[in-house]
Amino acid sequence: MKSKHELTELIKKIASDTSPVGMDAVYVHALILDKLTRIERRLDQIEAGTAGSDAGKETDN
Repeated sequence: MKSKHELTELIKKIASDTSPVGMDAVYVHALILDKLTRIERRLDQIEAGTAGSDAGKETDN
């Protein structure tokens, strides 16, 4: 896990003096959702690339 010092630039970016919690929650959620979407796309690409590699293997299901 990154230290608070390592995250200083991101903290500055999401900080909000007008928010009772000290951050722009909508922006933070947008950042998280954007990152999750990019991770999901990458995972889909990985899974698509390995879809045929499990053919013929036995499963415990």
